[in-house]
Amino acid sequence: MSIIRIDQEDIHYSLSGKPGAPVLVLSNSLGTSLDMWSPQEALGERFRLLRYDTRGHGRSAKPRGPYSLAQLGTDVLNLLDRLDIRQAAFCGISMGGLIGQWLGIHAPERFTHLALANTAARIGTEQAWLDRAATVRAQGMRPVAEGAASRWFTPDYAQAHADAVAPLLQALGAADPEGYASCCEALAHADLRDHIQHIKAPTLIIAGSRDPVTTTADADFMAGRIPGARRVDLTASHLSNIEAAAAFNDALLSFVGSEPAAG
Repeated sequence: MSIIRIDQEDIHYSLSGKPGAPVLVLSNSLGTSLDMWSPQEALGERFRLLRYDTRGHGRSAKPRGPYSLAQLGTDVLNLLDRLDIRQAAFCGISMGGLIGQWLGIHAPERFTHLALANTAARIGTEQAWLDRAATVRAQGMRPVAEGAASRWFTPDYAQAHADAVAPLLQALGAADPEGYASCCEALAHADLRDHIQHIKAPTLIIAGSRDPVTTTADADFMAGRIPGARRVDLTASHLSNIEAAAAFNDALLSFVGSEPAAG
């Protein structure tokens, strides 16, 4: 894993997998880090995997916000530029999926495929995100971490896989409140519902059939507006790349591996 400095701010990333293979960017959800993609490490047999910590998260910079969706998307483009990656496939989950939509709209020439997992063109409401930002700034991460398991995983999975769930919850509880709140403010103002019809890249929409955060109705909306979008539903809650890892990986391999992607 490495740190690269871009415009006076550090971006933490990992570039691993098959040398010379097509690049697949993996973009984390709110309150997690690039470690959330551990179940996708097997994809490194087919791809060069570029994982990174979104600003405000993990070991990346946490400047005081608010941040914007454009800022989060530009971070990805700057990282690709610094690593001399001309084109890549992109997979983002939740907040990362919103970043992917922004990239598909504003930098279509850079991405061969977009996989948008457990996300929406508009996640939640402006006031709910602003309220959450205010809460974590005033009280820290504990109120958010205490309810995360029920948002991220189905009860059966959380109970049967406590060893996988506990580290994610611990990391969320230890996350930087300012970085988290600043990303909440980016989500508060991120609304791409009137723009996703301009996405041209082949797009896969992955939904969790038991996701209470970004629902199958959200996936229906995106699938109905992004030209030619494919749709896959997995039996999982919000972090489907973990709860349904094998099916998630199969969906990505089938989609991204269907056409060559240049690095």
